Amino acid sequence: MQRLAMDLRMLSRELSLYLEHQVQVGFFGSGVGLSLILGFSVAYACYYLSSIAKKPQLVTGGESFSRFLQDHCPVVTETYYPTVWCWESRGQTLLRPFITSKPPVQYRNELIKTSDGGQILLDWFDNDNSKSYMDASTRPTILLLPGLTGTSKESYILHMIHLSEELGYRCVVFNNRGTAGENLLTPRTYSCANTEDLETVIHHVHSLYPSAPFLAAGVSMGGMLLLNYLGKIGRKTPLKAAATFSVGWNTFACSESLEKPLNWLLFNYYLTTCLQSSVNKHRHMFVKLIDMDHVMKAKSIREFDKRFTSVLFGYQTIDDYYTDASPNRRLKSVGIPVLCLNSVDDVFSPSHAIPIETAKQNPNVALVLTSYGGHIGFLEGIWPRQSTYMDRVFKQFAQAMIEHGHELSNM
Repeated sequence: MQRLAMDLRMLSRELSLYLEHQVQVGFFGSGVGLSLILGFSVAYACYYLSSIAKKPQLVTGGESFSRFLQDHCPVVTETYYPTVWCWESRGQTLLRPFITSKPPVQYRNELIKTSDGGQILLDWFDNDNSKSYMDASTRPTILLLPGLTGTSKESYILHMIHLSEELGYRCVVFNNRGTAGENLLTPRTYSCANTEDLETVIHHVHSLYPSAPFLAAGVSMGGMLLLNYLGKIGRKTPLKAAATFSVGWNTFACSESLEKPLNWLLFNYYLTTCLQSSVNKHRHMFVKLIDMDHVMKAKSIREFDKRFTSVLFGYQTIDDYYTDASPNRRLKSVGIPVLCLNSVDDVFSPSHAIPIETAKQNPNVALVLTSYGGHIGFLEGIWPRQSTYMDRVFKQFAQAMIEHGHELSNM
């Protein structure tokens, strides 16, 4: 209660100062209007601090991992204060791309070949000016996996690279086939169930820097792909640890939620058109295998997956594909430390589908569940341009695993 009162006084004072500078004196010359605004502000502050600002729920499968995170990644146990004027799920999700900055990053591009004759575009941030790790052979490397239609240009990826630069780490972004401007050499794109391309990338990066600590972070679909890979491979991975953000745990539940009228209007239809645009650029590669006219008439992600993705990857039905794509069924087999940040109000990943009980059974898994934050939102502060709660979790966890990860084996 003492902390709550202190937070209330601080927030009330900030609101008062803000109004003092922003409100025109002429309009509130009598002081009555200003008093009403201040009264409302205090009432809102009380509601915000009692019902909105909350500590995340930390779910771990082992006491050792829990203590490790509390000691070295304290942000996961601290109160998360969503942006006071934008804490609702859809608002956070929609506004983040427009509000957050895009730190400038100079990439080095690399095309690598795949066993089927295809190619994958990797974007490297080498961080050659790192003062903490001047030896490139041992400089920590973080592999970043963007979301469904994302690339290395996404703001959340650029923020992760900026934070990694501060820590002295190197980053490499795995762009899914056909998404970043490179040509498709074979009639194949990507899916979050098929981990072959990710395995190729991980082994390629590790072969270049075998002595460097190696981590991975996946966002949304990138996180689903990463978890499916870890669930399949267990401990036999060169990755030291991994983090995921706003993962869709159960593809059926995700699809059902996104097909609700408002969510379809705000998110589903737009993402479907992005997927269609992405494959239509390479239409000539698929016309002999898939009815592309039918694909271009899809009105939802589920319809697109039914007509394109599941067919391209050889599934008999869309249900077969969605079952294989859901990472909740593989979480119990993850063999390295993994931190998974989700918001329980995320319409892309409904809270009832988050595998809390499964996570409790795996000592390598930690779920960090905030009450608010939306999908890849996690905005905080009055004007959240430079940093989000998700950024702070990423930075602290990466640093904790690089600098103190050895402690986990001793706990």
